[in-house]
Amino acid sequence: MHIRELQGRALRKAGGSPKAKDGVYSSTHAQYRLERVVTDGLRIPWALDFLPDGRMLITERPGTLRVHSTGKRGGELSGPVAGLPKVLHMGQGGLMDVALHPDFATNGWIYLGYADAREGAGGGGRGAPNMTRIVRGRLKDVDGKPTWTDNQDIWKAEDKHYGPWGLHFGNRIVFEKAPQGAKSSHYVYWCIGERGQAAHAQDLSRPNGKIHRLFDDGQMPDDNPFVNNPNAVKSIWSYGHRNPQGLVFDLDGKLWDTEHGPRGGDELNLIQKGGNYGWPIVAFSINYSGEALETPWTADGKAPDGAMIIQPVFRWMPSIAACGLDVVKGDAFPAWKGDLVAGGLAGAVVDRIRIKDGKFVEREELIQGIGRVRDVVTAPDGTIYVALNDPDHIIRLVPAAASANGDSSASSRGQ
Repeated sequence: MHIRELQGRALRKAGGSPKAKDGVYSSTHAQYRLERVVTDGLRIPWALDFLPDGRMLITERPGTLRVHSTGKRGGELSGPVAGLPKVLHMGQGGLMDVALHPDFATNGWIYLGYADAREGAGGGGRGAPNMTRIVRGRLKDVDGKPTWTDNQDIWKAEDKHYGPWGLHFGNRIVFEKAPQGAKSSHYVYWCIGERGQAAHAQDLSRPNGKIHRLFDDGQMPDDNPFVNNPNAVKSIWSYGHRNPQGLVFDLDGKLWDTEHGPRGGDELNLIQKGGNYGWPIVAFSINYSGEALETPWTADGKAPDGAMIIQPVFRWMPSIAACGLDVVKGDAFPAWKGDLVAGGLAGAVVDRIRIKDGKFVEREELIQGIGRVRDVVTAPDGTIYVALNDPDHIIRLVPAAASANGDSSASSRGQ
């Protein structure tokens, strides 16, 4: 891994970052520009989603949700939405994902993931027992201010599973249509990191280090893989995850995640029902100290419980600190349609990844070096939005022809 890191630095020095000519970036299959959308008023933006009228929802990790009036450059940013649940901002945790229900136009439901301090934990200071929590609610105008209403729990861990850890909250939320006649119209999936407790990822009696699945109203599906295991958390869909911070269904209905390795070996995984993804038994990485961690395989390819360990479809070596994942759809970039777009914090990168028949085909950097990438979202019009930290900006990729007079100044820091 040390050699990989040195190689990565040398390649970056020799090849640099994606560069614009007259504001236009030329990639393998498309040309695009970068536009700044929000450059002031945000603090650690974490996730984005879009209302049907074009407004953009933005979560901030310290615990605020804001509404951008147009989702485009020149729009206005609201004050904090009133009435949100109390969020614990500690370490890597806070207010994280936001996701509209696929039937939002008729039911109004918006889902949030956040770090929750256990009830009775003294108000939730540093070291308070905490865990990722999933709720849903509706956004209404109350006295001219956007307000969170109708708050409902979708999933909350048992008190015994809360802990004083500030790491690896994971968290993305996605939906899948349920079959006709099911208990509800959709399933909801979300991911939780192993909270820095590596062994918990292999322990089915604990919720951390897992991808979970329930019906969209919180009911338990009868066909979850461990629903009949008396010792398992019933919502678990897959396990052996370290810290997944990207989750998406592709255009073929396959579920993908991206997750952090410790030092090298970030992963892109095709998620299978009941699958074991290996952490911490196998890893394509080393410890932060530089010491050896684990090999990427076992003698027979199995975990101690006998389950086959599922290998990643693609891995980043060295690490990009994978965070944010979506699939390209819509009309803006037809040559990229169906490709995955994946962000990275430490790598300050958005990668486009092409998969065919479940196998990796190609990867290229679309942007690099203009900020830590926290989220990547394809908007309804097909343009690609990116939430950055350091600086706390929202930018977007637009087709070059559609933005001949666009603000391409977001490219300057990467050159």
